[in-house]
Amino acid sequence: MALRPKNKRERPGGAPAPAGLRRRRTSKLRANSGRPDKLDVQELSRKEKTHFNKLQKRLRRNVGNAIVDYNMIEQGDRVMVCLSGGKDSYGMLDILLSLRQNAPVDFELVAVNLDQKQPGFPEEILPAYLAGLGVPYYILEKDTYSIVREVIPEGKTTCGLCSRLRRGSLYGFAREIGASKIALGHHRDDIVETLFLNMFFNGKLKAMPPKLLSDDRLNVVIRPLAYCREKDLDRYARYKDFPIIPCNLCGSQENLQRVQVKNMLAAWEREYPGRTESIFRSICNIAPSQLGDARLFDFAALRIDPALADAPAIAEDTELYFPAINVVNL
Repeated sequence: MALRPKNKRERPGGAPAPAGLRRRRTSKLRANSGRPDKLDVQELSRKEKTHFNKLQKRLRRNVGNAIVDYNMIEQGDRVMVCLSGGKDSYGMLDILLSLRQNAPVDFELVAVNLDQKQPGFPEEILPAYLAGLGVPYYILEKDTYSIVREVIPEGKTTCGLCSRLRRGSLYGFAREIGASKIALGHHRDDIVETLFLNMFFNGKLKAMPPKLLSDDRLNVVIRPLAYCREKDLDRYARYKDFPIIPCNLCGSQENLQRVQVKNMLAAWEREYPGRTESIFRSICNIAPSQLGDARLFDFAALRIDPALADAPAIAEDTELYFPAINVVNL
């Protein structure tokens, strides 16, 4: 793994940078064109300004609520914000920078991008953008592209292996720079899509949790956009004119299972507006006794209580409860 650029820097507090790694640090002066709170709204019409302000407030509120609900960020945290160059990660960094200004706790944000050496990847875009924000950042270089192409046969889905390699690289790097949290840009729609992917193709009732302890218990992953809709993030990215970098490795795979699930949910949403939100709420409102996993609920121990045999019937589900009927013979 390599890290651009070549000049060596020290970590905050005087600690030396990890061996073999080099760090990019920007000036504390922020260019107005890059600041998250400096959108040139003068170019927008009055109606567009109103729409943008409402959108920005809704996204900030959703991110703030998710952080509070799941205790995602605490005093003194060093949050590694993973940037892919897509609309979601740009929006996540932008909103976190904004919320940090008035947050009740002090925390640090460090931006990290993994350059996977995809052909044609515009490696100058993210450094130029981040330089305007004044945010400490790293650009990691690791040729996972060649690994994926060597292992996965032509025409097969590459996302599974690609994401595992990317996740492993980022997890390891988070420990090297002393990050206490890893922020990923998955939104509400990603979480719902993952739920159906696991049900349809893996036979599991499983999604993406807003907060996760890694299997090795060495990293805490947070998803601050868990309450945010993808269409809101898409609109926000267009308003802010983020320099989007497409994924050339898997972007041409039109028959991905995730794409099929996304299309299914979009069709449902058109026919029944609000269905995706309702599905997401169900992920956060689980009744283990009404499912079938014996590891989560002790079905084997269920018994009739003889002491209550003569007690009046009490229905747990009022929709299925019918009161006693007195039969009169005439």
